[in-house]
Amino acid sequence: MDAKYEQHLNFLKNEDKAVFDAIESEKKRQMNGLELIPSENLVSQGVLEALGSVPTNKYAEGYPGKRYYGGNEYIDVIENLAIDRLKKLFGAEHANVQPNSGSPANMAAYYALMDYGNTFMGLKLTEGGHLTHGHPVNFSGKLYKCVQYGLNKETELLDYDAILKQARDVKPKLILSGYTAYPRAIDFKRFREICDEVGAYCMADIAHIAGLCAAGVHENPVPYFDVVTTTTHKTLRGPRSAVIMCKADLAEKIDKAVFPGLQGGPHEHVIAAKAVAFKEALEPNFKDYARQIVKNASAMAEELMAQGLKLVTNGTDTHLMLVDVFKSKGITGKEAEYALELAGIYCNKNTIPFDTRSPWNPSGIRIGTPVLTTRGMKESEMKEVSSFIIKALDNSKDEAKLAGIKKNVEEFCKQFPFYK
Repeated sequence: MDAKYEQHLNFLKNEDKAVFDAIESEKKRQMNGLELIPSENLVSQGVLEALGSVPTNKYAEGYPGKRYYGGNEYIDVIENLAIDRLKKLFGAEHANVQPNSGSPANMAAYYALMDYGNTFMGLKLTEGGHLTHGHPVNFSGKLYKCVQYGLNKETELLDYDAILKQARDVKPKLILSGYTAYPRAIDFKRFREICDEVGAYCMADIAHIAGLCAAGVHENPVPYFDVVTTTTHKTLRGPRSAVIMCKADLAEKIDKAVFPGLQGGPHEHVIAAKAVAFKEALEPNFKDYARQIVKNASAMAEELMAQGLKLVTNGTDTHLMLVDVFKSKGITGKEAEYALELAGIYCNKNTIPFDTRSPWNPSGIRIGTPVLTTRGMKESEMKEVSSFIIKALDNSKDEAKLAGIKKNVEEFCKQFPFYK
């Protein structure tokens, strides 16, 4: 993937300078800083062009060949391309490319597989899950009865035997795996076995690791799980959106849950951008890219630990890591996020397993390598990035020093342009 792209915003530059200036400022922020938020990435010129294209004008309620509006012959071509490419990419029997984002995709999957009030199991938010995995403030915890499982307190890892025991007691309708802040590989085959034993639907939310799964860097659960949801940004490096993949016998339930169950007209310009991203992910060099993401994360984890930071599980198998900054540096995750931002380094505060602090001011931060890898950085650069992180955390209360670090970060980033 070429590392240089250009946004064409000539009309906005002349006709709506307020919006143009804000977009340009955001582009500069992305290019002048180190984006370590593991749920973010940089899309290609092709994805950008599709997102700003004329399919945004078209209403297309329904599915290819069965629409509620006329004039959809070319929209059908676009959506079928996205479907076919996604199925090939993951080995899926059926794919729905209409979900607008990850939370609605999970909502549609639950809506298809469960009745309101049914019991399901998902990982606790504070230990690496997601709001839609059964948190009580979310629809998933309000509309369904979620019995959440947790990690082993000693190892900070999934305890599959404990999950099986809990599932035997709970007898859930569905068990969900796949997480937002779990830095180790998931044994999806073990989850399939657990679900089979207790008669539960087997579902995964692979939003964070989809690109790794598609490239064979991590286990791909799609061929043998009942339902798999994923966003299409993050490691998959597409537009901000989502998809659902499932076994053929669940296709009708999933499709009806998305439309007319929960959504109206699909965003076909976004679906066009998904089709572009799926084609890019089918290219041989995407496997190299996915492998490099993991290599970079491993190299960064090793360097951060060598410089005294405590990482959850003492490392990573994926694109992300959780850093216990409170234990390592005596500052909170909120303080660390703010200090790093002043230094031009962007992450997000995050709870760590068994955190005793508030989610608004937790003990940890979550960092990852997808964007750095997209920009062409490799293991040697991870040492330099780690050094910037350590210096910023060590000087978290000194804004003058943080400003100096930011200048060094900007000079470093000039070596790795992406958008012109």
